[in-house]
This record gives sequence, structure tokens and C-alpha cells, in this order.
Amino acid sequence: MAFNTVGATDQLLGNDDIPPVHEVNAEGTSPFLLTSDHYGRILPRALGDLGVSEDELVRHIAWDIGIAGVAERLANMLNAHLIAQRYSRLVIDCNRSPGVASSIPVISEATAIPRNEGLSDGERAARRREIFEPYHQRIDAVIDSRIHAKQPTVLVSLHSFTPVYAGVARPWHIGALYNRDKVLPQLLLKHLRSEGDLVVGDNEPYAVSDLSDYTIPIHGEARGLVNTGIEIRQDLIADQSGQQQWAERLARIFAEIEVELKPALLVG
Repeated sequence: MAFNTVGATDQLLGNDDIPPVHEVNAEGTSPFLLTSDHYGRILPRALGDLGVSEDELVRHIAWDIGIAGVAERLANMLNAHLIAQRYSRLVIDCNRSPGVASSIPVISEATAIPRNEGLSDGERAARRREIFEPYHQRIDAVIDSRIHAKQPTVLVSLHSFTPVYAGVARPWHIGALYNRDKVLPQLLLKHLRSEGDLVVGDNEPYAVSDLSDYTIPIHGEARGLVNTGIEIRQDLIADQSGQQQWAERLARIFAEIEVELKPALLVG
């Protein structure tokens, strides 16, 4: 994956800012490679608070509430490699193609993001170069390494969603998201429905597309990997107890799915 950084001179992250990429179990042997595009809500020091109140910065517009705890626990339970993005999606959304309006939003739902208005080309390039690109280059490099080592790789992109959107309550507890590749999503849907206590979304509350997503189209579909997106409702994973319960459930389900995938020669 190549990124054009010619002429980029603006500097965003300073010595006091943490690196954008967070990893767990880099040597993990599981076929599942976990990603979390909206894991964190950190803001670069140079951007202050983006002109947004703290009450807004802890809401879902800034990150996927609860998914960090689920992702960390799931990675450890599966011995899977997790690659996550620490910076807020309000700085740059790592699940959007650079250049689209939602990549660096000037408004998120009804909340204005003043510091994102009137950005220069250099400022936009700095956000891509220092936050977006290191994250996706790392995912790309890991996939390259795994393929070279003939290590089976199944991409799972982890997200969370709000219980209510635009005044409408969402009934789903969890959703499996996909576009072209339906192999893993259909297995996941089967196992989730068999749990008996879940309302399961089939491409709900979102569906993956080339226009609305980046990680699955670029790292999953374009690389020919078996893949799925997962969305968990945020009120179910807002505390550590919920995060632990959902990680345990998903770890058990993915262990069963791994066995089912192997005979189909999709992994292993």
C-alpha cells in the first residue's frame, strides 16, 4: 500500500504525543487478525479539544464506546493479534477513505467540530500521514508477513454502535457486517442466532461498502482474506463486566468457527 506524502510539511504529533498504533499479541498464533479503527479517543496536543466540550468528546461521536475493552480481552482469549487506532475519529476517521467528507468531519451528528473547519491541504495531509497511514500501513505489513509465513489470516474488524440513533431505538445486540465475502459473516450469524438470547443484525445497523468503509474493503476484500465486521451495541459493553462477558462469548464462538473453517480449506 503506497501513500503520497510528497510536499507534506505540517507536523501534527509532537514528542509528548503517543504513537497512533496500539497492538496486543503481535506474536499471536490465532488465524484471526483483529482490528479496531475507533478504539481510542485521544486528541493530539496541537489540536487542543477541537473546540468541542468534554461531554461531547466522551460520546460515541469521538470513538466506539466499549470496544477497546472487548478487543483487548478477545485478543488475549484467542491469542490473536490486535491492531488498534488510539486517536479519535474526530481527528481523522480511520475507517473512511481520505478525502471524503466524513474522513475529517466538520460536524458529527448535530455536533460542530470547529477545529476541523477550514483546514489547509497541509493540515489534512498531516493527519493522514501521522495517524491514518501508520495504522493502515501496519495492518498491511502484518498481513504481508503472515502471508509470507503461510500463516492463515482471517480479518475481524471490531466496532460498537449507539442504542438510539436519530431518536430511533436499535433492537440489535450485535451485528455481522459484510459486503462481497459472506463466508465468515454467515457462520457468525448462525452461531450468534443459536445463542438464543440475542437479537442479531444481518448487515445491521450498518452494511459494509466501498463508499462507507475502508478497513474491510482494503485489507479484507482487496487482499482476498476471509473477513467480517462486528458491531456490538454500546450499552452492553459500557462497563468492564459487559466487555468481559462479550469477549468470552465471542471467543467461544470464534473457536467453534475456526474448526468449521478449516475443513473448507479457508484457513489452515
